[in-house]
Amino acid sequence: INYRQEKQSVQITSRLFIDDFENILKQNYDENIVLVDEENPEIIDSYIDRYLKKNMELVINDKVVTFNFIGKQYEGDIVKCYLEVEDIQSIASFEITNRILFDLQKDQQNIVKTKINSKSKSVILTYENPNALLKFN
Repeated sequence: INYRQEKQSVQITSRLFIDDFENILKQNYDENIVLVDEENPEIIDSYIDRYLKKNMELVINDKVVTFNFIGKQYEGDIVKCYLEVEDIQSIASFEITNRILFDLQKDQQNIVKTKINSKSKSVILTYENPNALLKFN
């Protein structure tokens, strides 16, 4: 998660193993989905967008914000999902709830790395503790 002050946007890259992500999308939306098969990219993108919005919540400066799904890219056995929150003038606090893949594996750990206001912070989110609040003031 990177805050780009000059663009007034928060840019997020989520890296997921293709097989795990494909399994969860099959479980939730369409048992015949094949992620790397780009036959129906609009449908795949809509499933990805829906799943990410259902399982990741962001609160910036005590205000719930919505991210836009920009697109995805495959790199080896990883799919990178690109997300963006626009119109963010400044960040004093950043709260994230990330339940991605927790419905597939209870032992899943989600590592969150942030670079906001030139400060880098990292947290590990788990099934038991899917929330983090980071202060940047």
